[in-house]
Amino acid sequence: MSDALPTSPDPALVTALAADLDDADFRSEPLRRLWGEEADDALGRGVREPLLRAIARDVGALATLGRFFVLGMPQPAALVAEALPRLGVDGLVTMGFARIDDADAVPAVLIRPQSFVDADGIGEWWFASDLDELALGTALPSDHVLGVGGASRTLAELIIPQKVGRALDLGTGCGIQALLVARHADEVIATDISERALAFGRLNALLNGVQNVSFRLGSMFEPVAGETFDLIVSNPPFVITPRVEGVTEYEYRDGGLIGDALVEQFLRTVPAHLAPGGVAQMLGNWESRGTGEDAAGLSRLEGWIDPALDAWIVEREELTPLSYAELWIRDGGTTPREAEFGRMLEAWLDDFADRGVTAVGFGYVLVRRPADAAAAPLRRFERLSQPLSSPGRALRDGLVAHDVLMAGLPQTLVTASDVTEARHYMPGDDDPSVIELRQGGAFGRTVSVDSALAGFVGACDGELTVAQIVAALADLFDVPLADLWADLEPRIRALVLDGFLAGE
Repeated sequence: MSDALPTSPDPALVTALAADLDDADFRSEPLRRLWGEEADDALGRGVREPLLRAIARDVGALATLGRFFVLGMPQPAALVAEALPRLGVDGLVTMGFARIDDADAVPAVLIRPQSFVDADGIGEWWFASDLDELALGTALPSDHVLGVGGASRTLAELIIPQKVGRALDLGTGCGIQALLVARHADEVIATDISERALAFGRLNALLNGVQNVSFRLGSMFEPVAGETFDLIVSNPPFVITPRVEGVTEYEYRDGGLIGDALVEQFLRTVPAHLAPGGVAQMLGNWESRGTGEDAAGLSRLEGWIDPALDAWIVEREELTPLSYAELWIRDGGTTPREAEFGRMLEAWLDDFADRGVTAVGFGYVLVRRPADAAAAPLRRFERLSQPLSSPGRALRDGLVAHDVLMAGLPQTLVTASDVTEARHYMPGDDDPSVIELRQGGAFGRTVSVDSALAGFVGACDGELTVAQIVAALADLFDVPLADLWADLEPRIRALVLDGFLAGE
């Protein structure tokens, strides 16, 4: 077990810590300048030696705090006291952030600055979390509270940027999603099964001056029974881990259920907690079991979602059972050089074999309770592997486009500013063999079109109506207007839904 943290942090001590960090300019860019971009990038890969070389002789406040809080390395207590003049070493100890060993202050937590950009602007916060593998020098304890990692940043980018009343962060961890959502929500409830995670969440909210978040202990939706929300976000412990003796279960990633049952449970339970128009967004894993279409992960997931809800699922990658097992065994700090690695790998592969798992998908889940219960729901289940730009905005705009299309195709359309056209010719040909529309932002889609649809998109500048453009194309191609419209209309609607075209 990790060392205890106060359940309710002392506001005076947290305020003193924040003031000291601010005075030391303990933020992302100053730290990056201090030890250099190359060393900073190396740290992101888990290599800290270049950073240590860069600041080896620097005993200033920023360098001391960088070694102490970013790397989790013991520092002379006198230097730490100089770097934190308001809080002092005694304050660190009282907060559960350090212990004294002879003349050294030994850190018990990490604190790292995290910058962010959202619809409300640019900002930066400090996030406290448990010591990582580099600092511990061993595998992580089971009650480890993770800091801001890749999955946290991914979910943050996915959250639809819009004002909401009540929001829920289910499985808050260190509190990153709750704090981000709090920027555009009136009230946020953050839940977790881990008392330690909630202690870090309360601390981080206080450290960054966020006041509209409250924290509750409990599993899944139990702490909010009977309550509804306008936004629910979750980076739950969705990792598929064998439930056998000797395989460590980590609170931050393992939900305690078999296979992908936690994702299924979330999706079957969440409708009861969505207000009309409410949106739920989560990350998850899902298993493909067998080779038939119905056994595919996306098909299984579709069966868990209430057909009355809007659903937009994006599968980002799919791993074999072997690749998946290796990934998460290493994530816990066990390497192939250790004898335990092979035993754990066998346990993972046996677990997958028992259920006939052929692949494990990872992706993004969005469900929405339509504001109009009589409206036809959006149902999109797709695989996208290309880089995504501002996916939260793309999801928001896609939902808006769906709602607009429910009332009919807009009278006038405009081509999005990030859309370009590419034409491919066979040598000697006058006409293109392939015409593609490419999206520079959003989901970065590429769509193959014919000359008629390319001509339609090219004419959508807001000057002519949809009907006028199609009539002109029918004359140009010498085809019956009704036939051309029957061919173009569903494809135009798809381009509106995908963000290539927008209503005026």
